[in-house]
Amino acid sequence: MAVIETQAALHEAHRDNHTHRDVNGGWLRPAVFGAMDGLVSNLALMTGVAGGAVSQQTIVITGLAGLAAGAFSMAAGEYTSVASQRELVEAELDVERRELRKHPQDEEDELAALYVARGVEPDLAREVARQLSQDPEQALEIHAREELGIDPGDLPSPLVAAVSSFGSFALGALLPVLPYLLGATVLWPAVLLALAGLFGCGAVVAKVTARSWWYSGLRQLVLGGAAAGVTYALGSLFGTAVG
Repeated sequence: MAVIETQAALHEAHRDNHTHRDVNGGWLRPAVFGAMDGLVSNLALMTGVAGGAVSQQTIVITGLAGLAAGAFSMAAGEYTSVASQRELVEAELDVERRELRKHPQDEEDELAALYVARGVEPDLAREVARQLSQDPEQALEIHAREELGIDPGDLPSPLVAAVSSFGSFALGALLPVLPYLLGATVLWPAVLLALAGLFGCGAVVAKVTARSWWYSGLRQLVLGGAAAGVTYALGSLFGTAVG
């Protein structure tokens, strides 16, 4: 009895600990990319303009315009790219669906051959393929996973990608502008807040990756700081040349 209880406890612990994060949801990549891009691009844009010794009002308008333009551009780009990818996958699924309907035995033999190639005994592979092929939708799902490497029921959503990228870009791009909206008259509060945001975003991303939070945070801070520094120098150079 004690052995059974111990095994049950181990099974329960394994089930609780053996969970995986959602890697196919379609929201994480555009959200992360959008936030980072919003922070870096708008910070660089504002520092580049500030380097040209323009007025505070010009910097604020530039930041707000960069936020709006970038957020809509990101959303449109993500929607188009994810929709195109999804349409391509659906076209390939239609091809596989037609093959299953026209040549069911050939597709069943193909599935059995895949299992044999993976080490399953031929007789068992044929029996498994036969049973799985009895349901057309299940057969389509198995063939899609085995041949195309996709799950027909878990395709990324263009709308989710667009909304995620729009919101995250706008949030990231808002940080460099926020100090000015709250009354700042110099650039450095915007730079400090944006760099802190970059470090924070990198640290948060580390929660869903294998990187340490400090490494991921510092990486984003250094990249964003370098972009802002270069554009500020270019803005100063061009401002002097034009002036």
